[in-house]
Amino acid sequence: MKNLPQKADGTLGILIPGLGAVATTFIAGVEAVKKGLAQPFGSLTQMSNIRLGKRTENRFPKIKEFVPLAELDQIKFGGWDLYSDNVYEAASKARVLEPALLQAVKPELEAIKPMKAVFDKSFVANLDGTNVKQATTKYDLAEAVMNDIENFKDANDCDRIVMVWCGSTEKYIEAGDVHSSLEKFEKGLHSNDPEISPSMIYAYAALKLGIPFANGAPNLTCDIDALLELAKETETPIGGKDFKTGQTLMKTILAPGLAARALGIRGWFSSNILGNRDGLVLDHPDNFKTKEVSKLSVLEDILQPDINPELYGDLYHKVRINYYPPHGDNKESWDNIDIFGWLGYQMQIKINFLCRDSILAAPIVLDLALFIDLAKRSGMYGIQEWLSFYFKSPQTAPGLRPEHDIFKQLIKLQNTLRHLMGEDLITHLGLDYYQELIEAL
Repeated sequence: MKNLPQKADGTLGILIPGLGAVATTFIAGVEAVKKGLAQPFGSLTQMSNIRLGKRTENRFPKIKEFVPLAELDQIKFGGWDLYSDNVYEAASKARVLEPALLQAVKPELEAIKPMKAVFDKSFVANLDGTNVKQATTKYDLAEAVMNDIENFKDANDCDRIVMVWCGSTEKYIEAGDVHSSLEKFEKGLHSNDPEISPSMIYAYAALKLGIPFANGAPNLTCDIDALLELAKETETPIGGKDFKTGQTLMKTILAPGLAARALGIRGWFSSNILGNRDGLVLDHPDNFKTKEVSKLSVLEDILQPDINPELYGDLYHKVRINYYPPHGDNKESWDNIDIFGWLGYQMQIKINFLCRDSILAAPIVLDLALFIDLAKRSGMYGIQEWLSFYFKSPQTAPGLRPEHDIFKQLIKLQNTLRHLMGEDLITHLGLDYYQELIEAL
């Protein structure tokens, strides 16, 4: 019999670098749910069911009833931010949630004050931090983050900690020599190597303490050899990257359907406008490139034009993101998709998605925090590919193509949960039902 995951006893601390619109919407939402003021829609861990056994057995428990996850009232929140606003002030400025809802959880939110952040303007040119750590070396900064984690754990009597990066998108960089091994990375911390980003410093600090880390932005962070080595050494789960929210969520739903019907695609033009801090950051070309690479990779990996050249070999894919302050967090995306079918006849699909970025991201933060904590208690460490469901650019083992099809990602996630709990995996083959019927006749 397989060993089951350890129980989720005690308090779980969720630490978040970047207490902006996404993080404050997440925290305020959890506090509202705890008070019975709202429902956690969009969260698989709280709202979704999972099928166990054969369809005829009618076993469909809630995921949170099937696997041992931390309860919402067991959670404590903390984090770091470039600005000193407490979570209530930051959430009010983000203007995602209604003032009445924020007022109802004001005491809980006001109590969460950001720790000073690790900040390097060369990675986020359009921001200027005022609540920022000062240190001689990047190694000193990492140690300061580790001290913050330990102090938070003691002050809040936490039994376990997880970290989810909700900070801004950093500029585009590619893995270099300093990222190639833990030894070189640690030397780079001491020598202030310019290729070591703030997000890498947070990830290093977390992994050094054996704390699970999930990356919600498209930056190069825990997907470098040095931190993969550290995750293995400390037996710590990692996951990333870039929360799958608006336009890319639509692509991972629609593109698999078109591919399933062998419908060709000639072009897919995507445009976005948004006005929150994320939009301001992405208004700089270095930061936009990081996001662009993440968003562009989705279609190619789903459609695989190298093995489907007749259908997708000439696909033209373009992504645009424009900063538009009046929209705030209410991101709007337009997609024009030129497709073709039988005999090459052309058709079009047009999508106008008026979404709320932080509303879509908040339940992802909750699920990732609870699931990556489950992974730690289950003895799983390194890359958690089963959490690809939540990411635009899923982290995989070196040389392994990521799976972007959201339906296959969901099957992988559910089968991982079944595996952890000693239940049979479900293949959806279904032939046994009909074999039994034939035998009965």
